[in-house]
Amino acid sequence: MIQEFKTFIMRGNVLDMAVGIVMGSAFMAIIQSLVNDVIMPPIGYLLGNVNFSNLYLLIKEGSTPGPYGSLALAKKAGAVTINYGIFINSVISFLIIATSVFFMVRAVNRLKAAALRPAAVTVEATTRECPYCFSTISIKATKCPNCTSSLNGENH
Repeated sequence: MIQEFKTFIMRGNVLDMAVGIVMGSAFMAIIQSLVNDVIMPPIGYLLGNVNFSNLYLLIKEGSTPGPYGSLALAKKAGAVTINYGIFINSVISFLIIATSVFFMVRAVNRLKAAALRPAAVTVEATTRECPYCFSTISIKATKCPNCTSSLNGENH
């Protein structure tokens, strides 16, 4: 059973999947930072200093009555909230990830297509047409076997 497990773990698909998950996690951290630290602050500023991660809808106040200055304070007080600002950040993250994955897959598909495309093969002609009787003859022929014309420009 241990040998069977080793065989399963060492299969190419399992290793590829593991690498994909690790790379996806690292990529997700980069995208989250891009959204939270680069994209959302200017958007929030343009919309009047709005911090999207602090946007929420209060359903029920917590042990300490509101208003709460931030989502963290509302959660600390035990308030029940709908955190639509975090949802907005997640949607923007998803759109960025989907777009970047689309362009990566598109580039890989183009590289694969170029690699699979057969190389241009130049084929040397082995036949030609007799200028007198228009039959197909060997390119090396000096006399047409059909009409017996000399192919050096002389006619017999």
